[in-house]
Amino acid sequence: MTIVSIGEILWDVFADSEQLGGAPFNFAVHASRLGHDVVFLSAVGDDERGRAAVSRAAALGLRTDFIQVARRAATGAVTVQVDAAGQPDFQIHRPAAYDALRLGLEELERLGELRPAWLYYGTLFQSLPSGREQVRRLVGALGGTRVFYDVNLRKDSYTPELVGELLDAADVVKLNEDEQKLLATVLGTPRAGAVTRGGSGCEVWIGDDRAEVAGYPVKVADTVGAGDAFAAAFLHGLSQGWSAARCGAFANKLGAIVASRPGGVPEWSQHELEDR
Repeated sequence: MTIVSIGEILWDVFADSEQLGGAPFNFAVHASRLGHDVVFLSAVGDDERGRAAVSRAAALGLRTDFIQVARRAATGAVTVQVDAAGQPDFQIHRPAAYDALRLGLEELERLGELRPAWLYYGTLFQSLPSGREQVRRLVGALGGTRVFYDVNLRKDSYTPELVGELLDAADVVKLNEDEQKLLATVLGTPRAGAVTRGGSGCEVWIGDDRAEVAGYPVKVADTVGAGDAFAAAFLHGLSQGWSAARCGAFANKLGAIVASRPGGVPEWSQHELEDR
């Protein structure tokens, strides 16, 4: 199955380290590890962080031919502070190179020829008009490709009107319980979706099939990327035609594994998913 993921690639800057991340990037890595053909669309700066990002993406198994180089913008970065419970607080530095992504006719034609089953997008990249326009152009080029919207709200990087528009265009939505409460007035009813609740598990619906699924207890290192892993696993389950309960359990499992290790894309294996 081919999946297109569009949005930010950036460095998560912790007190003692830097790790490559960004929700669409993290999602792309985890979906690729689950066996899917993932095309990741973003941009980096013509700088040391940008070159390191492309090298790291390739090492993680992603194709990099749709990661552009923006000559006049710095590679994206976010300062991350993690509290005692492993919960992160993000300070996003913009403008960033990923905001400079521009899809020309040639790129759009190439992407359309791939006939992807799914398009994944979030909110942050589309919080600027330029990013929203690129996604609109991409949706037009992909025709009937289904849309997976991972809400991922960040402070000062969304409006209710934008989120409502993105929800209306989505076939599947994933959000956390805080976002569900915040968006109660604009949240529509996509055919399928999931609400994550951290260690308490998740709620999943696929049409009329609904399930409350318990979480997996782990010692949390940090929760950076856990939701992105959940999203990749949830979409994998949907593609396999699994029930809501099975999709939720599988997604909870991968999310817990990632939360138990530092960084958004720590190493994990299919064997772990089978055994846990």
